[in-house]
Amino acid sequence: MLRVFPPVLFCWLMAATIHAAPSALPATSASPATPTPSASASMSTLIDSLQPADLQQVIPLLKSNFINPAALNEVELNRATLQGLIARLGRGVVLLPNNTAAPADASSPLYSEVLDGHIGYLRLGALTAANLQAMDAALKNFATQKVDALLIDLRATPATNDFATTAEFAKRFAPKGKTLFVLRKPAPKQEHVFSCDRDPAYQGLLMVLADSSTAGAAEVLGATLRLFQKAMIIGQPTAGAAVEYADLPLPSGKILRVAVGEVMLPEARPLYPTGLTPDLPVEMPEKDKREIFQASLTKGMSGFVFEAERPHLNEAALLAGTNPELETAQTTQRRSTPGETLHDPVAQRAVDLVTSLAVYQKR
Repeated sequence: MLRVFPPVLFCWLMAATIHAAPSALPATSASPATPTPSASASMSTLIDSLQPADLQQVIPLLKSNFINPAALNEVELNRATLQGLIARLGRGVVLLPNNTAAPADASSPLYSEVLDGHIGYLRLGALTAANLQAMDAALKNFATQKVDALLIDLRATPATNDFATTAEFAKRFAPKGKTLFVLRKPAPKQEHVFSCDRDPAYQGLLMVLADSSTAGAAEVLGATLRLFQKAMIIGQPTAGAAVEYADLPLPSGKILRVAVGEVMLPEARPLYPTGLTPDLPVEMPEKDKREIFQASLTKGMSGFVFEAERPHLNEAALLAGTNPELETAQTTQRRSTPGETLHDPVAQRAVDLVTSLAVYQKR
């Protein structure tokens, strides 16, 4: 049975107390109007400001005075405790509906392409041994094509606990002998240090594309690229789930997924629970991203990164009685092929940044 934690329970029950009718108070007490917290004083702030003596009195006071005693029985208190813990611990605790946990999509393949003749694009997909080999081959191919900048796209990388394989990906971009990251657990002597034992396969301008679906090991990889390659993170904040999970079965068959290890960067910099904050924030709808990634497998990424120049109204068009600008717009609206009119603003900004830096370095 779950143990009761009054600070969390108070978060769940305070709303009921604030909105309870005055009759819920003892008959011998006055019934002052319930104060309304100011906009700047959130419920979480109020709860965090309570002293230990306050917290010890919360449950007894509620049991003695609340209008609905049935809402405060042991089962409901335990439910409230769990609900409050999940809310406060964020991605540190997850309740799954059954014992069939969804596995990471290990089939997500690596995709590579050269953009604009000199920019390597790598959408890593799943962080697996097969994709690691595919990345090594792509990096060798980029070297023969004189690629001088690299975009690593982590927006299609499924979350995983396989930090050993993640370290292998990171080693391709980190100096030999450096500590990449540390997996730290509460129990003594369970710290696992991952270090680079090889020379990097790529050293140069590097951009990392990330968003809220970039979670777990993908966040760790992005963080190491930023640390050792000075990579720019472009997109949206990552999930903040750079932890190792353990799935603990419950009697009903449901699963309590608990963070039992935390990844720390060198100098004890954590990634949980805040994740990676992008250097260049760029919004993009999730639906558009999925359509582009699917279509790129047959069409390539270039068409979603570089916009084709549109025809303009000119003298010849006027003499012919046509309007190429209007015709192009009407044709675009009639298109029904998924992804044909879509563009990837995250990748576009990354390419723009590469181009701008190249121009600046030549000056």
